Amino acid sequence: MPTRRKSVRLANPVYEVAVDETRSRIERLYSAHIQEATRLAYLMTGERELSEDLAQDAFVRAAGRFQHLRGDDAFSGYLMTSVVNACRGNWRRRKVERAYLEKFRGQQTVSVDPDVGTRLAIKDALSHLSSRQRVAVVLRHYTDLSEQRTAELMGCSVGTVKTLVSRGLRTLRERMDT
Repeated sequence: MPTRRKSVRLANPVYEVAVDETRSRIERLYSAHIQEATRLAYLMTGERELSEDLAQDAFVRAAGRFQHLRGDDAFSGYLMTSVVNACRGNWRRRKVERAYLEKFRGQQTVSVDPDVGTRLAIKDALSHLSSRQRVAVVLRHYTDLSEQRTAELMGCSVGTVKTLVSRGLRTLRERMDT
């Protein structure tokens, strides 16, 4: 069953007309250009689903700028440039992923799966940490984030992260030894 758009009533009828005109213009631009953009992305990537995603992402980026364009004719060029840039960005990401995988391809990883008793002991020991210590320890050692990134996520300084991790690990060692 198709979903209905909820009508948002603005206080000023002039704004309502402007919003409706903008929505209508975006819908016309989408209908007129999305197939061409998808086709270009497909020719560049060779993957149907990826090309659809890249074309839609490029359209959203281009539509955000369409008020600044001279007219609807200029939109096509801007959209095609956005599609090309989206494809290039995709290639760069894939290149980095391939390099990363190639770097670690030859290395054997050892999977350590502690038994249930050990997992329960770790969980119990973690529960005795303060919430900030627990977050810092998990971000640093479980998710393997840098001290800088952990500090950014926690909204504190790197020194604070170091202190929280140090105290948290000391508490964990004490709890695990007993």
